[in-house]
Amino acid sequence: MMKPVVVYGSETWALSVMDMRRLSTWERKILRRILGSVVQQGILRKITDQELYRDPDIVAYMKKKRLEWILHLVRMQDLD
Repeated sequence: MMKPVVVYGSETWALSVMDMRRLSTWERKILRRILGSVVQQGILRKITDQELYRDPDIVAYMKKKRLEWILHLVRMQDLD
């Protein structure tokens, strides 16, 4: 639920490599705060990065949304 709010309008953003790195870092921090630790067989352990990223990370999500937006624009031009 949080990801769509954060990336609202990101289809038109011009992101640098540093911006993408900051977004990924922010996402990892938030996910670790929300999910934190897990108890397995009575032992408390931290969640690994692989477990955090069941869904595509925020940068991949933004790239996908940007591509969808570009394809939408191309289809709209075909209607003219």
